Amino acid sequence: MNIVTVWSVNDPNKTYQFNDNGEPMRGGLKDVYFSPDKSYVVALFRDKLDDNQKERLKRITNYYLPQIQNKEAADYFLEDVFRWPTDVVEHKGLTGIIVPAYKGKFFFKQGHETGELIKGKEKNGKWFAAAKFRNEHFPLRVAKAELGNWLSYFQICINLVRGVKKLHAMGLAHSDLSYNNILIDPIEKSACMIDLDGLVVPGLFPAEVIGTAEFIAPEVLATKHLNKNDPNRILPSRLTDLHALPVLIYMFLLHRHPLKGGKIHNLDTEMDDLLSMGKGALFIEHPTDHSNRPKVNRFSKWDLPWSDTHKLPYTIMGPYLTEMFNRAFVDGLHHPLERPPAENWEQALLKTVDLMQPCANPSCSQGWYVFDNSTLPKCPFCDTKHIGTLPILDFYYEFSPAVWKLDNSRLMVYHNQYLFKWHVDRNVVRNERLDSKDKTPVGYFTFYEGKWVLVNQKLTSLKDLTEGKEIPINTMVELTDGKKLLLSNEGSGRLVVVTITNN
Repeated sequence: MNIVTVWSVNDPNKTYQFNDNGEPMRGGLKDVYFSPDKSYVVALFRDKLDDNQKERLKRITNYYLPQIQNKEAADYFLEDVFRWPTDVVEHKGLTGIIVPAYKGKFFFKQGHETGELIKGKEKNGKWFAAAKFRNEHFPLRVAKAELGNWLSYFQICINLVRGVKKLHAMGLAHSDLSYNNILIDPIEKSACMIDLDGLVVPGLFPAEVIGTAEFIAPEVLATKHLNKNDPNRILPSRLTDLHALPVLIYMFLLHRHPLKGGKIHNLDTEMDDLLSMGKGALFIEHPTDHSNRPKVNRFSKWDLPWSDTHKLPYTIMGPYLTEMFNRAFVDGLHHPLERPPAENWEQALLKTVDLMQPCANPSCSQGWYVFDNSTLPKCPFCDTKHIGTLPILDFYYEFSPAVWKLDNSRLMVYHNQYLFKWHVDRNVVRNERLDSKDKTPVGYFTFYEGKWVLVNQKLTSLKDLTEGKEIPINTMVELTDGKKLLLSNEGSGRLVVVTITNN
């Protein structure tokens, strides 16, 4: 084993070391070596970089990195969401970057049920996006113990969305957002964006690649035949990220591609692929144009049941995400300015998590589902009906004195469900900057002696408006149909109206 020392380009007084055994891990463009203590890697580009490429790396490490370090939620982004390059080095005429090593949770601990082929491999997003890798009959699949449940993937998507939101707020674009550049761990509900050395800085550093096949925006594919300097050529940007992002969300939640359906555009396979993902792209679940619906009999059996849009339509993700996918894949598919920004996806995902119910079937493959607003709710994955009554809390805010308006959000109750400050107070925003004191529950719901109740843990002004009485801390209030509860008497406090369904 040969220990090699390399010098920083940003700070000539700084050095790094790596172990060179002659067999580095080979990426698409780089050879990757571990440091002696394995806390970071040195990734050396195999080809020499030009001055512009080197300048991009310097800007990413000594200009944009401090922007994250010196702002709120720095630990969240740099520990949980990004594996951000921290320095640029040179070695024998080649340029490299220093990147913190991936956390252990992002490596498979188990092989699949029939072998050890993936044990120790990185938990690349592709393992969790494709249906076949979770099909119990597929020869190479992920162990059930590492798949998590459906709720896991909502939190994973929230982390990804926040990462994209942060990049865009800094004036950057990812340019190659795909499941290949993401590591995920469904057990800890974690997601981490990797390979961040190719970020696009508008006006300074354009994209060097057009993206990964399944995630390239239609307008980029439709103009890729044009010269790079042609004003009509469209290159990756923030707007193309806003196509790749919903493709990722759709694939992580439904394990199928939103544009790969049954429509044949051209008998030439290569031209058909170009049209189906580019100029002729059509959402497979378009509400009015059904011509690209997947033909289940044409799909591999490994893709079932996920490829069956009749069995598992995108509407099972609830009203907020249904609207967002319509905006992304109907309104915005060929009109980039219509695509919703990352922050809108964050809010839709968070609101949807509040609609989720645990499945009553302990053998259900997904474990959770989104309440479908029906009077007889059931799990779409295993068809198990909800057992017992089901309380729904609709939130209202005070639009003007004594005038309350629906807040377009609700909370589904289940045994030991929590109530948080962001439910109570409209001014408390549930994002990565949330104060730690606001992350602890202020109350919880439980089924007690045949009744649904809310137990007040921390609310100082909880009031039962229906009964006209205060609900002190460490007491409970029964949830009955039509019950009105004022969660806080502050100006931004919410009111909830209870509906009991499935009677």
